[in-house]
Amino acid sequence: MARKSANDDPLAPVTLAVGQEDLLLDRAVQQVVAAARAADADTDVRDLTSDQLQPGTLAELTSPSLFAERKVVVVRNSQDLSADSVKDVKTYLTSPAEEITLVLLHAGGAKGKGLLDAARKAGAREVACAKMTKPADRLSFVRGEFRAAGRSATSEACQSLVDAIGSDLRELASACAQLAADIEGTIDEAVVARYYTGRAEASSFTVADRAVEGRAAEALEALRWSIATGVAPVMITSALAQGVRAIGKLASAPRGARPGDLARELGMPPWKIDRVRQQMRGWSADGVATALRAVAAADAGVKGGGDDPEYALEKAVVAVARAARSR
Repeated sequence: MARKSANDDPLAPVTLAVGQEDLLLDRAVQQVVAAARAADADTDVRDLTSDQLQPGTLAELTSPSLFAERKVVVVRNSQDLSADSVKDVKTYLTSPAEEITLVLLHAGGAKGKGLLDAARKAGAREVACAKMTKPADRLSFVRGEFRAAGRSATSEACQSLVDAIGSDLRELASACAQLAADIEGTIDEAVVARYYTGRAEASSFTVADRAVEGRAAEALEALRWSIATGVAPVMITSALAQGVRAIGKLASAPRGARPGDLARELGMPPWKIDRVRQQMRGWSADGVATALRAVAAADAGVKGGGDDPEYALEKAVVAVARAARSR
């Protein structure tokens, strides 16, 4: 979720939204506009791209009005402003007009850094809108979406949704909104599977989960369905490898350690520790080694080392399921 500066008043004279995550940038603008219109329903909103803010335009938009109307001026991609327009903005920052909120959207980085520094020095309210590249960040985003909607969702449901949707924040937000609107009570993993089981990432992890649990028939059924719906074979071998490695990591961890300690040591969320503990029954050290070799062979097969990627995947799924019963 976007982080905000200590000055968290949406009606601060200047808001600086920094980053390249479009959804968060749009939300930063929407929050300011909503606050302004709550204070004055007739608020005038001017939403400009960098090329539309020509020299003199800002002075014209922020000049005093006979009717003292509230106004929000949004400048997108402000890092691309011309040198003369940057001068206009810097001048404005030294003495912002009353009843006007200026919102600068800036990608961050070296380009246009002078404007960025000037806005910060002037005390602009800042909203961080960086791309969420880490799965943990997207997981926190999903949890925040459900909290904001006043809904309860289990950790497993949140993780399954991230696995199913992937990295597109707009799609994640839309999925959270749909589940919050459609489902009564706590949103759990079964609900997410019912709504989003057709997504590529979800189906590949379903194959892996059934295989490491030793349920060969169900794993093969999930595999064939995944292939039929266009899931890339490399996604399936990747999910299989992750599933087997997780079992190997947990099997070699100290006995009696608490889930929270194990989560930090192994780099897994606590809910996954509990799931892997259930899946690892029946596994042996030799079984983990055998399964990893089978997955590596399948990975080579689907990347051009074999003539039939589907057959390579089926062999790997069967080998992993058998290894799950090697104890």
